[in-house]
Amino acid sequence: MNAIVLDTPEKIARFRLLALRGALRLEIAGMKKRGQSAYQILKNEGYSGTRAQVLEQLHNHLETTKETIR
Repeated sequence: MNAIVLDTPEKIARFRLLALRGALRLEIAGMKKRGQSAYQILKNEGYSGTRAQVLEQLHNHLETTKETIR
């Protein structure tokens, strides 16, 4: 079994964004949760537009930063 070690602030931040992307996908599919939505969290971080547009922006951001976090 391989363990994942998130030992830098950049890796932790990337993992958080990956988790928010997954949560936003579920929100788009219709799943609800208590508390603040992933969409609202991402809007507070500077993303703008509809849920689908925010998901696309987030995906593009994660793709462009993927190579710099290794």
